[in-house]
Amino acid sequence: MKAIVVTDQAAGTAGMKLVERPEPQAAINDVVVQVHASGFVPTELTWPSTWTDRVDRDRTPSIPGHELAGVVTALGYGTTGLSVGQRVFGLTDWYRDGTLAEYVAVEARNLAPLPGDVDFTVGASLPISGLTAWQGLFDHGRLRAGRSVLAHGAAGAVGSMVTQLAREAGAYVIGTGRSADRQKALDFGANEFVDLENDALEDVGGVDLVFDVIGGDIQKRSASLIRAGGTLVTVVGPPDALPANGLAIDFVVESDRAQLGEIVRRVRDGRLRTNIGTISTLDDAVSAFNPTVRRSGKTIIRVRP
Repeated sequence: MKAIVVTDQAAGTAGMKLVERPEPQAAINDVVVQVHASGFVPTELTWPSTWTDRVDRDRTPSIPGHELAGVVTALGYGTTGLSVGQRVFGLTDWYRDGTLAEYVAVEARNLAPLPGDVDFTVGASLPISGLTAWQGLFDHGRLRAGRSVLAHGAAGAVGSMVTQLAREAGAYVIGTGRSADRQKALDFGANEFVDLENDALEDVGGVDLVFDVIGGDIQKRSASLIRAGGTLVTVVGPPDALPANGLAIDFVVESDRAQLGEIVRRVRDGRLRTNIGTISTLDDAVSAFNPTVRRSGKTIIRVRP
């Protein structure tokens, strides 16, 4: 099969290569999926799991990519809940070869059925962005109606999901980003927008929940905005500054079949829009990962026509 591999962490996306690899086999409780579309997050190339296994042994050349939509082609021993020929989407294990390939072996529990009226491209754009937003808002942030949310990177793949899900839950959403992101963030449902290049973040006042995808100085300044009993939720590592009267939670997104089902149900109902930026083929993916201009939204690779 065709697959994109990485071997040199220092090279970044420039070190990616399209090669021929053996097709994977299904282990116990696995399925093999013929990948139709894959999502890619550039920061994967900085994650230890891309380069080593769980006991810190080198596992290169490794196949990156952890989001997929495709069709089940084989079942491993003991696999239940899915069937050959079924359309699926989901999030693969961080420490296994990923989805920038024509086939991938993945634990069945990490996948959910993909309805026939949802395009594979859309399905592949949902797992990391949708699950990160869902788990950050509801599992860790315990968001309720009437609360206020500061959504950093509101025009991005995760931030746009945060904005939409928070608004649907009855929250007041303040989106942030660069000046060029203002209209996109408002289009995704932000009640107001803060230009981090020109506006004073502190003018926002107090908020109940900060959803941080930036870190650094922005994260530190955001911690001071948390109201008593509020929460700073971040996905970029342990926070350097803690809210004076609230919680700070750093988490890593996990696959969840029920949550994937809730997310795709909202897409079908028109309550949730995915945020796709670049779409490329597997043959042209390496060049697509090295854009000459800044792009917002999820990068999707169409592995099959």
